[in-house]
Amino acid sequence: MTDAAINELSPVIGVRAACAALGRRQASFYRAHRHDGPPPRPAPVAHRDRAQPRALTDPERTAVMEALHAERFVDQAPAQVWATLLDEGVYLGSISTFYRLLRAAGETRERRAQATHPAKVKPELVAVAPNQVYSWDITKLRGPAKWTYYYLYVIIDIYSRYVVGWMVATRESATLAQVLIGQTCVKHGIHRDQLTLHADRGSSMTSKPVAFLLADLGVTQSHSRPHVSNDNPYSEAQFKTLKYRPDFPGTFPTIEAARLFCQRFLTWSRSSPQCARLARRIQLVVATPR
Repeated sequence: MTDAAINELSPVIGVRAACAALGRRQASFYRAHRHDGPPPRPAPVAHRDRAQPRALTDPERTAVMEALHAERFVDQAPAQVWATLLDEGVYLGSISTFYRLLRAAGETRERRAQATHPAKVKPELVAVAPNQVYSWDITKLRGPAKWTYYYLYVIIDIYSRYVVGWMVATRESATLAQVLIGQTCVKHGIHRDQLTLHADRGSSMTSKPVAFLLADLGVTQSHSRPHVSNDNPYSEAQFKTLKYRPDFPGTFPTIEAARLFCQRFLTWSRSSPQCARLARRIQLVVATPR
């Protein structure tokens, strides 16, 4: 009976006043009638479609688009077009109007000609005999003082992992790399169109002196893809083996000490039986037809 009375009074005085008058808790009333769902909302009143009195007319829109499509504005942004026309005493609309019309026409994109770069191809280094593919890189060795480093240049043959050339210097230089590569090619009798030299995209690897030298020697130049750290695994794996040895010192007091340690390591890696087994395994994999 109480809920029925509240239902009769609520359209007149409201649910809160009806519950207070009849001594019924408002929350209890709502909880009892929760299954009824929310009251229906009134239908929205349909407004008449009326045009904006300051909207551009069709001839005005056409004039804006013709100005944006003009040959002298073909490589300029809408804001620049608007400013240029304003300097000439011509006002066709605001900057936002220019953008709105371009957006409606599907032309809100870069208006200037953009260069397209093809996707970088992953380098595939395959060697079936020695002196076909070399890999080289440069790594840092800590010196006696803070921020002091020695630089180890290493060139390896990926067929046998044999170190064909190496050098320890006080700086990283394209000139030093040029000398090392030239001496290594002469030492191993590299002929034109015989060798591919792979490296990452360091400053010395992509320098003009090295590129000119390789062009003179007839050596094909190969580089890792940009921002890809595992496209030169042969040199990186060797440097990790070098620095993870138990006898690898944290720092080198002199450059002579660094050269002596690298000489012992590289002599060991050249004479290691693992290199011979690995070379035979590579030759077997390459020779096996798929």
